[in-house]
Amino acid sequence: MWSSNQIKTIFQRIDSYQDQMIELQKNLTAIPAIGPKNQGQGEAKRALYLKEFLQGIGLTVEEYNAPDSQVPDGYRPNLVARLSGESDERTIWLMTHMDIVPEGPRELWQTDPFKAWVKEGKIYGRGVEDNQQEMVASIFAVKALIELGLRPTYNVGLVLVSDEETGSKYGIGYLLSKHNIFKPKDLIIVPDAGNPEGTQIEIAEKSLVWLKIRTLGKQCHGSDPQKGRNAHRAGANLLCRLDKLLHEIYNGQDSLFDPPFTTAEPTKKEANVPNINTIPGEDVFYFDCRVLPQYDINELLEDVKTEASAVEKEFEVKVEVSTEQFEQAAPPTSPDAPVVKVLAKAIKEVYGVEAKPKGIGGGTVAAFFRRAGYDAVVWGKFESTAHQPNEYCVISNMVNDAKVYAHIFGQHVP
Repeated sequence: MWSSNQIKTIFQRIDSYQDQMIELQKNLTAIPAIGPKNQGQGEAKRALYLKEFLQGIGLTVEEYNAPDSQVPDGYRPNLVARLSGESDERTIWLMTHMDIVPEGPRELWQTDPFKAWVKEGKIYGRGVEDNQQEMVASIFAVKALIELGLRPTYNVGLVLVSDEETGSKYGIGYLLSKHNIFKPKDLIIVPDAGNPEGTQIEIAEKSLVWLKIRTLGKQCHGSDPQKGRNAHRAGANLLCRLDKLLHEIYNGQDSLFDPPFTTAEPTKKEANVPNINTIPGEDVFYFDCRVLPQYDINELLEDVKTEASAVEKEFEVKVEVSTEQFEQAAPPTSPDAPVVKVLAKAIKEVYGVEAKPKGIGGGTVAAFFRRAGYDAVVWGKFESTAHQPNEYCVISNMVNDAKVYAHIFGQHVP
């Protein structure tokens, strides 16, 4: 364990990095890393920049490229950077993701979302909180040890993955299935969700179901509706039915989670016809469902298909039900796992608060680790502005979270 003087010195060094951390945030924001499912070109350019940066501070970096013909470079990069510790018994891993979501309507932003700006103690720009805040924090926590000549108790690893925002097939999914990087005793922290107080240590996630509902009717002129079958009307009817059905059937509560119930929200709506006076023959909408682990999502899918069949008969249309994501909740990490305890101790030291294990609805890559048999937790001190216009990162959160990680690097695992 670091001595009190060492902790003081490390924390002072991290404080001195604030301007450098802001600069790295700005440079990353200027290199959009958007996956092909979101009409982007992938993470290769950002990965190249980060690899050079990590090597520049003295880290050994390995690159694991997942083949993907959807992007111009033909691959999705994943970086693994390592710092040797006093013991090889285990590695403390911090995993962040390089990819971001699109900016959305530009008119909702105060200025260019890919030119980060600082105002009143905050950095604004797409990706600055999700997930650059913790990526930068983890990098500078390691940088402080290197520059001070301090060796962590155990090996330290930084994992920077692709494809987190659209399923992780080419990110952590690829690393776990194709490479032998992690060990059973490792401590794995995924700093990708949290609350403004820094008191939430996520140990469990809800099941994830993204539904795509495609309704097919017959297109015709708006003045002769009897000659067609209005797919939009049938689809809208089904949307309302599903909204009611899912909330009535899947209405259980579990206090571990926040919120403590299943959520089922209609979200994306695809364009059908470009003009007002045409009755659409096709209609497509989506649901984002975060389902408590007590429910079998296969049963949920069957309930949706049953309701779709009823709409087919009533409106004389065809309804196709498919899933964009379909993941039953992974086994939870024990609230008594070593990774929970060392993280809680560090949070107490830096922020003076008692962090508690919780479950969340958002999907993170921690679920991949848990399914593979590893204990993993999710944490961060976040304002939860991810995916919003004018997304921001509180600079003090970024700096102090780096101190949390540095504190963990000096702990002995019980």
